[in-house]
Amino acid sequence: MPRVKTGIVRRRRHKKVLKAARGFYSGRSKHFRKAKEQLERSMVYAYRDRRQKKRDIRKLWIVRINAACRLNDINYSRFMNGLKLANIELDRKILADMAMNDTAAFVSLVVASKAAIAK
Repeated sequence: MPRVKTGIVRRRRHKKVLKAARGFYSGRSKHFRKAKEQLERSMVYAYRDRRQKKRDIRKLWIVRINAACRLNDINYSRFMNGLKLANIELDRKILADMAMNDTAAFVSLVVASKAAIAK
């Protein structure tokens, strides 16, 4: 079997890893082995945090809705329950946006929620 030299293939692989590792601290951006280890770790963090970002955004929406609810003398839990009882199907993203930018519409939702709870 003939001998195979990996010069070009190896160089291309190293260049690809080192290019992706630009900006890493110290030898992690200059030495192939350290760069490869750090890049693998970075990919794991990126994968995890793409999922975690969705949780964090949802938490932020809930905090905003709760703050607006408390200004209208109701808590988040009772407000969401009232919306469910009133058959108002708005997701938390829309509710949070209304709480921040359209307070009049949000107040009307709070009134509808309170009315549905009182029944």
